[in-house]
Amino acid sequence: MANNKKQTSKQIASLASDILKDQNASQIQKSLAGSALSQSKSKHQTGAEMEDVASKVLQSSKYNDTTKSLAGSILSQSNKKR
Repeated sequence: MANNKKQTSKQIASLASDILKDQNASQIQKSLAGSALSQSKSKHQTGAEMEDVASKVLQSSKYNDTTKSLAGSILSQSNKKR
């Protein structure tokens, strides 16, 4: 797997941290938040399974802007060859 030069922004990392602490956050938000945080200050890139989840979130109208922001951040750090 190639290293990723992109990292989660401070704004998204802060949002992800808040979501993980929020008892009312959905499971999908927590999954996306965990993935975003794992890519903060690291060269990790999004795995294929999480790419699929994030893509479905962005295509669906049932998710809010917060969830879509996390999904967009995760996809921007995905493997472009997949």
